[in-house]
Amino acid sequence: MSSEHLHEPKELLSEETKNMHRALTSLIEELEAIDWYQQRAEACSDAALRAVLVHNRNEEIEHAAMTLEWIRRQSKEVDTALRTFVGTSGDITKLEQEAKGESSTAPSRAEPTALPQPSLGIGSLRAPPSHARA
Repeated sequence: MSSEHLHEPKELLSEETKNMHRALTSLIEELEAIDWYQQRAEACSDAALRAVLVHNRNEEIEHAAMTLEWIRRQSKEVDTALRTFVGTSGDITKLEQEAKGESSTAPSRAEPTALPQPSLGIGSLRAPPSHARA
């Protein structure tokens, strides 16, 4: 895989660029491992082994998230892109247009999804979220 090797002489690269390359390569490897474990778990006929494979996949997801967070902290451009797209709702391509000022509508942040709560059928006594108030 080309991402495993530097494309320019290492003597010409800063330590920051070499560290970013290490992180990006690690992120690629973590994402690849997530894919492999997902496929193996889905194809597995043994429930106990499937549970182990799903556990392993989830560990790789954690590793990928941690690496991505390190990358975000090092790169203003990555930070901006993640803040523009991650955790939003609606048409992703329109978010890019809005971020570039091609539309007057601001991107909407997705609300965290709560687990359904048992209901007595009398409705919620909680106030609506602040963004839903008139």
